[in-house]
Amino acid sequence: MNAKLRVATLGCKVNQYETELVRQGLQKVGYRDCGDDESADVCLVNTCTVTNEGDAKSRQVVRRMHRQNPDARIVVMGCYATRAPAEVATLPGVVEVVTDKRELPDLMTRFGVMDVPTGLDGFSGRHRAYVKVQDGCLLRCSYCIIPHVRPKLTSRPLEHILDEVQRLAAAGHSEVVLTGIHLGHYGVDWNRNKPKEEWIRLAHLIRDLCALPGDFRIRLSSIEATEVTRELIAVMSDHAGRIVPHLHLCLQSGSDSVLRRMRRRWGTRMFLDRCRLLRESLRMPAITTDVIVGFPGETEAEFEQTLETCRDAGFSKIHAFPFSQRKGTPAAEMADQIPKQLRTERMQRLGQLETELRENYYRSLVGSREQLLVESAETAYDGGTLLRGTTARYAPAQLLRYGAVPEAGTLVDVEVQSADGNRLVVT
Repeated sequence: MNAKLRVATLGCKVNQYETELVRQGLQKVGYRDCGDDESADVCLVNTCTVTNEGDAKSRQVVRRMHRQNPDARIVVMGCYATRAPAEVATLPGVVEVVTDKRELPDLMTRFGVMDVPTGLDGFSGRHRAYVKVQDGCLLRCSYCIIPHVRPKLTSRPLEHILDEVQRLAAAGHSEVVLTGIHLGHYGVDWNRNKPKEEWIRLAHLIRDLCALPGDFRIRLSSIEATEVTRELIAVMSDHAGRIVPHLHLCLQSGSDSVLRRMRRRWGTRMFLDRCRLLRESLRMPAITTDVIVGFPGETEAEFEQTLETCRDAGFSKIHAFPFSQRKGTPAAEMADQIPKQLRTERMQRLGQLETELRENYYRSLVGSREQLLVESAETAYDGGTLLRGTTARYAPAQLLRYGAVPEAGTLVDVEVQSADGNRLVVT
């Protein structure tokens, strides 16, 4: 077979992982990536439905795939396909809609894949590889549609993850990012009706991963603050050379009253206590977060509380999002929707604070030793080579080298010489 395949992915790291898994499965039976000047035989589109804009972009991608590959069979998967399969099926060129990610092995079988992969052998075009360890979310945050399209909590077998990470490290991936729909709930589906001493949780997985051979580091993707347990922090501390000192803790709001309307499970006091515990246990950890600005009913006082909480947390980066009404969620129907102009103004104020906090954190790293993942190289004006990459603490950095230079994708020990609001300069 010499069939040509084209893929497109919208949304999160989990989606990117699942696209790559199907792609590699199809490659096993002869499919090859389609060149830019070729028309594909099969197109795979992995969609997102987090926002209404995600739905619209997903439709746009399907239509563009059909225009550029008019004779291709288009298969659509992902959260938008799960939420609105009949709507997706009417898009031009679509021959199949995968409504449940648990059907991916069956999808590959229908395309002739007899030996369905249980993990990846590499991650095309990336120096850092994503590894999905868990799926599903049991929470019911009032702004989020994802629990409705990924409700089934499922953890991948430990041995599959260990084998996969070994293959990825052997393939040259120097950073492995563990990801899931609700990463901190890894193992929860196995632990029901078992005594606590027999539970398997994320900390157990990471401890086993740290015992693997190879020159690679481990990063955790987004996790809830309540799930950053003392046991998890202890594993990070005990294996500081393998696990990066960076956690992305989802705040969403720094106001307790807003958090209650969001149906979050904790308040700001617990969140800040967890941040303090991280700083007491790890050396200069980077803590990043997500914040939703302009949630329904957010008063000026509540927004000021969010700014104060962010200052107290000392984030190194804030991913800020203006609230977007997601049809099908309780928050979309709440009274007191915040006008766009006010959301924009508050986004600007939070952005100013984010810049201040990021600069403060970057300056605190001057003089420290860091581990840099080299991601790109270009010739400098003086004949040297300017290398760019990301440190273990998730800070972008640049390094000027003369003569022999490390290849992209390798880990390099460096020292931070200076910092500005956008990057570190290292040697």
